[in-house]
Amino acid sequence: MNVLGLSFYYHDSSAALVQDGVLVAAAEEERFSRRKHDSGYPGLAIEFVLKSAGITLHDVDFVVFYEKPFVKFERMLLTAMSTFPRSSAVFRESMQRWISDKLWIKSILAAKTGLPTSKLLFAEHHVSHAASSFFTSPFDEAAILTVDGAGEWTTSTMGVGRDNQLEILKEIRFPHSLGLLYSAFTAYCGFEVNEGEYKLMGMHPYGKPRFVDKIHEIIDVADDGSLWHDMRYFAYHFSPDNTLSPRFAEHFGRPARDPKLGDKSLDPFYCDMAASIQKVTEEVVLKMARHLHEITGMKALVMAGGVALNSVANFKVLRDGPFEDLYILPAPGDDGGSVGAAYWAYNHVLRQPRGPALDHAYLGSEHSDADIKAFLDKHSIAYEHIADDERFFDFVARQLAEGQVCGWFRGRFEFGPRALGARSIIADPRRAEMKEKLNATIKFREAFRPFAPSVLEERASEFFEIDEAERHYPARFMLYVTPVRPEKRALLPAITHEDGSGRLQTVFKDTNPSYHGIIRRFGEITGVPVIMNTSFNLKGEPIVESPAHAFNTFSLSGMDLLFLNNFVVRKEAKKKIQETVFHLRHEGDSVTAMVS
Repeated sequence: MNVLGLSFYYHDSSAALVQDGVLVAAAEEERFSRRKHDSGYPGLAIEFVLKSAGITLHDVDFVVFYEKPFVKFERMLLTAMSTFPRSSAVFRESMQRWISDKLWIKSILAAKTGLPTSKLLFAEHHVSHAASSFFTSPFDEAAILTVDGAGEWTTSTMGVGRDNQLEILKEIRFPHSLGLLYSAFTAYCGFEVNEGEYKLMGMHPYGKPRFVDKIHEIIDVADDGSLWHDMRYFAYHFSPDNTLSPRFAEHFGRPARDPKLGDKSLDPFYCDMAASIQKVTEEVVLKMARHLHEITGMKALVMAGGVALNSVANFKVLRDGPFEDLYILPAPGDDGGSVGAAYWAYNHVLRQPRGPALDHAYLGSEHSDADIKAFLDKHSIAYEHIADDERFFDFVARQLAEGQVCGWFRGRFEFGPRALGARSIIADPRRAEMKEKLNATIKFREAFRPFAPSVLEERASEFFEIDEAERHYPARFMLYVTPVRPEKRALLPAITHEDGSGRLQTVFKDTNPSYHGIIRRFGEITGVPVIMNTSFNLKGEPIVESPAHAFNTFSLSGMDLLFLNNFVVRKEAKKKIQETVFHLRHEGDSVTAMVS
């Protein structure tokens, strides 16, 4: 049985295919379209997942959308009516979008797929979130916590999963939302909503949580984590342009930070604000987890929704919460909604048996040696090829140890926002200057932003304060921020953040043998089985998908070496054809040479 799950028309459109209970492929549309946070119909992602399984749309049994458009439209309509006339602008703007396309998802799907409407199903937004993490988890039963900005009406749920069935026990409804609260402070600190939340999380260790009490003056949090906002301080429920009302800035005593300040964003006031909302977020999520444990008595917890990308809070739920085990899908946000929609239909609705747990994120496309060689030859790009893997791993590890910054492109790309050793930029974490170098000359982003360590899972506990690292699935997906052991911080200055933490990724030989191989060899050479890892993209761009994307990013940055499978491209190749720069087109892997 083939079930195609889809998420689109909000942000991070994606497609996922579940075949006989196995997630065979999943990808965000942005990887192929090259439009960051592409929200359009995921035609390219659909084409990819079907091709991966060797099927066509005519072989699909059900297509499942990740939410219910008419219910969401009801929320927007009633909210606009309740806040009229302040909401007139957002009402006019949203009606134009919804009446033209967003309301007619069933018709759009029928037209684009050619399938009868009897094969089109619609899940609730937070049920898709719940299904995405529970049905991919290794647990036969688990408590379920979903937290995000908003779905149709729901902003958070508590539930349980048993075998192939889900049950939602409690929910919080719009406009009261932990995700929207965090986004409000994202906007206040000068970052873009739905884009800058991870910047806020990265900034928080530079401040002190001295505004926690002030935050609690504009919200109310119950013992079970239920959340209420004083809506006089917010504008997201009636304004198309503003998240905050003027009263918000008055309450905290400073205007919202100018988003144009960029690297100058480490103003102590806004750092303290970031630290304060992070602390409040952790308190709320922990209250939710503790209450959920009380009412379910279960040993395992699964989490989903955009707030589950808050890796700092996730680790504290594991460390300080009542659950013994925790699982989070590598794409817990709306991109993972396509996975959840497909599994909801396959398991919950059709009552099919559970498939295997998802223990890796390598669900995207890959490119063969023949593909890569054809690209390099076509564009006369000089390269070397090291056929033997062990020789190649040794070469890569020695280049890293000598201070080279390298692009790493190998295997199927990762589903979700994290680079996990398939499309990564890698460097030596022992060199303190690497953090500044990568931010300034490779990623072109804010100087305070941290970088992640990739560590052999069998040695993770030596360097990070996480026991039995092999048990913890979120660590595989870079969804925990854990303390670096104090005695190891001097060894790892480039990945140790301001508060002594690191957003680690544990690397397993059975799921990514090549990435494991270079880290193992790097450890043998240096005594440190850890490398510095960040996503293979430039600021504002999606992570690379093809050899052309990888070479383009390599050419426009300060990287020293590019590894495409076992092909090695050196810095000198950037100077080929004098000052030629390769600009990617949207179609496929094609590139156009433009002499600057």
